[in-house]
Amino acid sequence: MTEKQGVILYGPPASGKDTVTTALSELDSKYAQFARLKVGTGKSAGYRMGTAEHLEELEAAGHVVYANARYGNTYAIDRPGVDAAFAAGVPVVHLGQIDGIRALVDGYRADWSVVLLWCPREVTEKRSAERGDRDTAARLAAWDATREDLDAHLDMVWDLTVDTTASAPQDAAHLIDQLLAQRAAAATA
Repeated sequence: MTEKQGVILYGPPASGKDTVTTALSELDSKYAQFARLKVGTGKSAGYRMGTAEHLEELEAAGHVVYANARYGNTYAIDRPGVDAAFAAGVPVVHLGQIDGIRALVDGYRADWSVVLLWCPREVTEKRSAERGDRDTAARLAAWDATREDLDAHLDMVWDLTVDTTASAPQDAAHLIDQLLAQRAAAATA
C-alpha cells in the first residue's frame, strides 16, 4: 500500500497559498486545504475555531503536532484534524514557519511534499491591499519574519519552489500534482 500523501505549502503572506490550494482542488477534488485549529479572533474561513480550553486538552493528550502564535491568535495542527483530513483525501497544509514544517514532517507519518511559494515583499503589500486586509503592516512584518526564517534555515530542502509572480495558480497546481504522481510512482517501483 502506498503511504498517504500530503502537501505543505510554505511562504510569506499573500504568496498564493489559498489561491494555489483552490487551483489544486479544482484540478482534483482529492486536494483540500487542511483547516488548522485557530484560537482567537478575526478571519474564521479556512479554520476550525476552538477555545483555549480545547487546545489545552489536545496538548495534554499529546495531540498537538505544531502550534504557533501570530496576529494575536494561536494556530494548531492537531493529530485528530490531520487524521480526518487524510481520511477525506490529500490535505494541503499552509505553514509560515520552517519549524512547523519540520514538526509536521517529523511528527506525523506521511509522504509530505514540501513546496515553497514565493513572492517579493512589495507583491505581498500589493496583494494584501487588493484583498482588503486590515492588517497589511502585520502581514509585511510576517513577510520579513518569513525571509529571516528562510535565511536561518538554509539547509531546508524544498521538493518544489514556485515564484507566484511568474507562475499562474493553475500551473503551480499542475506542478504539485505531477510531483505527487512522481513520488507515488517512485514509492511503488
